[in-house]
Amino acid sequence: MIGRFLRRTGFLGAVLAGLALACASAQAEQPWAPARLETLHTFLRGATNDQGYLGAVSLIVHEGRVVDVGVYGYEDLARRRPMRRDAIFRIYSMTKTVTSVALMMLVEEGKVTLDQPLAYVLPGFDAPRVLNRGPDGAPVSRAASRRITLRDLLTHTAGYPAGLPGDEPALAAMERAHPHGANDLAGFTERMRNVPLAADPGTRFGYDGAAIELIARVVEVVSKKPFPVFLHERIFVPLDMRDTGFSVPANERHRVVDLTRMGNDGRLVLDGSPSAQHPGDALNRYASGAGGLYATVDDYAHFAQMLLDGGRYRDHVLLGRKTVAFMLSNQLGMLDPPVDQFSAGEGFGIGGYVVLDPALRGQLGSVGQYGWSGAASTTYTIDLGERLIAILMLQHLPRDDGGYDLPRLARPFYDLVYHALP
Repeated sequence: MIGRFLRRTGFLGAVLAGLALACASAQAEQPWAPARLETLHTFLRGATNDQGYLGAVSLIVHEGRVVDVGVYGYEDLARRRPMRRDAIFRIYSMTKTVTSVALMMLVEEGKVTLDQPLAYVLPGFDAPRVLNRGPDGAPVSRAASRRITLRDLLTHTAGYPAGLPGDEPALAAMERAHPHGANDLAGFTERMRNVPLAADPGTRFGYDGAAIELIARVVEVVSKKPFPVFLHERIFVPLDMRDTGFSVPANERHRVVDLTRMGNDGRLVLDGSPSAQHPGDALNRYASGAGGLYATVDDYAHFAQMLLDGGRYRDHVLLGRKTVAFMLSNQLGMLDPPVDQFSAGEGFGIGGYVVLDPALRGQLGSVGQYGWSGAASTTYTIDLGERLIAILMLQHLPRDDGGYDLPRLARPFYDLVYHALP
């Protein structure tokens, strides 16, 4: 087209065409404004001062290029070890996106289908039951309307108890089964076989970890490899995620950030969990696909970049681009309204939220924006339209009892990232 234009318009056309191309190139490569990024830096420095979080690492990738990395505060409660870019964080539920990718790789290989009943892979789940309260308040059990599918598990619509109103009888039954006390995913699955549902499959969104642990076991059974081995060989090695795993080697444990919570006296204290007391130890007895990984900000940026680029990272293709597009699309269209339990402006794809209405969500962003967070204040987002990745890593477990705690940083962090977009 440009060639025809040049032949018809001669030298003047060539000049005009060159100017047009130069303007387009300049627009595409417009730099990030230092002043706007400094606003973000100032905010995170303030949030990690002596009265705030121990420390943080932030990273922004735009158009495939790292445009900003921020390193703030300290790694340890004594505030003696300055935070480093290669610090290792417990990413908890950001593991769920990784597990979802693992399952979708097996879907692409034709080894499972999303609408396949879980019972086809894991025996004992062929006749699920729903446990609710009857009119007199007593628990009432009935057969579920249908079997649980792999799609239900991936999208948190299987019906497992998730702390929603009416979930109490099913939740009590799950607590008695104590699946999280299992030593491996096979044991977790065995304990889950008789756990009742709180709702019929496909009828509601209820965010829970048990569903994704079952997906991790499906990956093991179908691939015929231990879940950690599958992730290492098929995801971590191709994506150069060198510091990601279910535990941290002894010679690298000095890089693990202390995990804090807020004490009743208003001061940060070390959390009492085994991983906090022994940094680098496994977060669970089993390889938790719902929340067991450690990672660095750069490792997770490689993973996010693979999704942003449609399943490809450098010379490695982990997923087809249409599969990734499907993952990053709202899967809750069968619900009315088709949103998750957290926001009327937010649905859920496979492995993360999908923004449906930024204004209704009350946060700067884009329709179709995708991401998730971890229990210890880690968070990431992928914006396909803006070609943007933003990640914030902290290590603090927020209180859930209404007591005094540090302010949550994810919303203001993302707002400041979007304010800084060129």
